[in-house]
Amino acid sequence: MNDTDKSLIDAHIQGDPTAFAELVRRYGDSMLGYLMRMSRSREQAEDFFQETFKRVYEKAHTLRGNRFKPWLFTIATRVAIDGLRKQPHCVSLNQNLDCDNGRCEQLSAVADTSWEPSQKAVRAERKEQVRLAVESLPERQRATLILAYYQQLSYSEVAQVLGCTIGTVKTQMFRALKTLSQRLPDISEEMR
Repeated sequence: MNDTDKSLIDAHIQGDPTAFAELVRRYGDSMLGYLMRMSRSREQAEDFFQETFKRVYEKAHTLRGNRFKPWLFTIATRVAIDGLRKQPHCVSLNQNLDCDNGRCEQLSAVADTSWEPSQKAVRAERKEQVRLAVESLPERQRATLILAYYQQLSYSEVAQVLGCTIGTVKTQMFRALKTLSQRLPDISEEMR
């Protein structure tokens, strides 16, 4: 955790309301993006977002060490997994993943900068295929993939967030990527 994160946590604990607002501003976009990938809808992600920051607000004094970001993502992961377990497992094929942080397209197939309608339609279809494939991964694999790939946490940070070893993170990532390559064979071939 950099000095400013530490000073913001300390200031929040001391009662400074602007400190917590700064933490939300600093990490809010990436957190919402993460929770949108973990959840089934924007509304659900927003609920998880609120619950995550509510817990951070209430539990800031329990932060041990100096690693705020992994601690934050640990809370968010637990909120998302607990929330998903409480709901029936169904996926709407009409559902759109709406993402504001600009990083939603990174895992979406092959980059296509063309503006031709047919190519845009193909790209949109591929993005939907990738989104559904990622959403269908088991919770631990999905969380590992999203934390490491989209949120760019190191494997040691992912291990800390998920409460497991680095070896387990590597195994989960390998399984997630293997599953995605099997479920998305056309896209995997194009990326080689």
